[in-house]
Amino acid sequence: MKRCFWVDEKSDIYKKYHDEEWGVPKYDDHELYELLILESFQAGLSWLTVLKKREAFRLAFDNFDINKVVNYDNSKVEELMNNKDIIRCKNKILAAINNSKIFKNIQKEYGSFSKYIWGFSDNQIIKNTTGEIHTTSELSDTISKDLKKRGMKYVGSVIIYSYLQAIGIIDDHDKTCFKY
Repeated sequence: MKRCFWVDEKSDIYKKYHDEEWGVPKYDDHELYELLILESFQAGLSWLTVLKKREAFRLAFDNFDINKVVNYDNSKVEELMNNKDIIRCKNKILAAINNSKIFKNIQKEYGSFSKYIWGFSDNQIIKNTTGEIHTTSELSDTISKDLKKRGMKYVGSVIIYSYLQAIGIIDDHDKTCFKY
């Protein structure tokens, strides 16, 4: 079975992520929230690193219960900083808390984060038919700017492009991939 070029065929966790999750359209705010937080922790690291730590992140971040994360205080930040099983970057941890509050504000404004994020593509999936590899796009630039304007951190265009791929707004499977 042929997969996208970036999948490490020796890694079961990577193959499972690619085959069952990556690029599958997601509309559930909880899923969208978890992936946005994980993408922000991925900045400067490999996605495989994040995937290997995903279960630890779920435990550390109260199963990504946004209502709990928005209330994290200094003692919780310290607890997270001492958790060897997650990515321990204080700026990313603080950004996750901050971004959670903004995520909730977007939910209030739009009715759901899903309506907000899918609204940028007019609820359409954007399929890459060129075969070219991209790390940003006009769409990721626009969303990144809007999220930054709202106060989010670690949401640059490259991270947002990766996020859009993960949540299925951008379908970037290789032409030779069985998922294309």
